[in-house]
Amino acid sequence: MDDLTHAQRQRLAFIDFSLQYFGQVSRQDMITKFATGLAAATRDFQLYKTLAPDNMQLVHQTKSYHRLNSFKPLFTHQPESILHGLAKGFGDGLSHPVQPSEVCIDALQLIHPDTAVIAALMRAIQDKKAVEITYVSVSSGEKLRQVIPHALINNGQRWHVRAFDRANSIFSDFVATRIKSISLSPTVVEASECCDSDRFWHQDVQLILVPHPSLKHPEAIELDYQMQDKQLVLTCRAALAGYLLRQWSVDCSAKHQIGSGVCQLALANHQVLKLIENLSIVPGAKY
Repeated sequence: MDDLTHAQRQRLAFIDFSLQYFGQVSRQDMITKFATGLAAATRDFQLYKTLAPDNMQLVHQTKSYHRLNSFKPLFTHQPESILHGLAKGFGDGLSHPVQPSEVCIDALQLIHPDTAVIAALMRAIQDKKAVEITYVSVSSGEKLRQVIPHALINNGQRWHVRAFDRANSIFSDFVATRIKSISLSPTVVEASECCDSDRFWHQDVQLILVPHPSLKHPEAIELDYQMQDKQLVLTCRAALAGYLLRQWSVDCSAKHQIGSGVCQLALANHQVLKLIENLSIVPGAKY
């Protein structure tokens, strides 16, 4: 590995990443990603196979190399870089630790789930498969669950996976860091358990946010959020709206009675709460 050029390492890391997080990769993927030729892509796969003979096998039906159960990654991927890459579109396959600045200090970062858990979830999402997870919840403790995941989401506080929960026959959110173990389930996934059946996921809602009416100088908040005509109009998924309203501390009570000491924003279109999920986490939704 030390004798390889940076460009070679980039291409091998892309193969490694694709196998680990998507379960397969093809020569066409390499050609599209790196604008290389067919012969060059073939050489890259041959080199990867030499370095990691137990990581993949060619499946002629799909014309792709598929991940083997004996897979062991050639490259160490940092959770923060990987999750950012999955959300924004992965670059060259090489992930590097983020170097903090001494003069520009960001907020404390999210606690990231284990990369093996992320990889297993991503492969299940890619292949539309069910998984068995050992999951620890605040309310019921540790339980073995069967879920069908379809998305990984950063809700502003932590990463969670959106999945169909077979135990309760509903789509729900599972905090990724609370997954102690994960394995593929051989069971058949029904249409009602797939993403297309997740009503709250596919329903968009419009949130109209205004400065909290108790504020003496609301223009400050208008500037913070670049409001137009003294309001900010956002569109988001109904399944995620509750997280946004909690993260931004939006007063969603009917008469905006929480107070600016806690909330500097208020929800102007209170009726939209009837359309969103997870009302229990929304500030003032019960008032």
